[in-house]
Amino acid sequence: MGVEPQEALLVAAHGWDIAGAKQAGWQAAFISRPGKVLYPLALKPDYNISDLPALAKQLP
Repeated sequence: MGVEPQEALLVAAHGWDIAGAKQAGWQAAFISRPGKVLYPLALKPDYNISDLPALAKQLP
């Protein structure tokens, strides 16, 4: 895609996707959903939001 890993942003509602993206050097946004949790020992997401409009307000 022609971008560096730190320029990529994964948006997901699954802890394993967030953990993988962060381990690969990507930015990550976790969308909170009932029953979905982050892995406590994994790197934290850059954004922890409730929906896409909330993410859009936080992006530069």
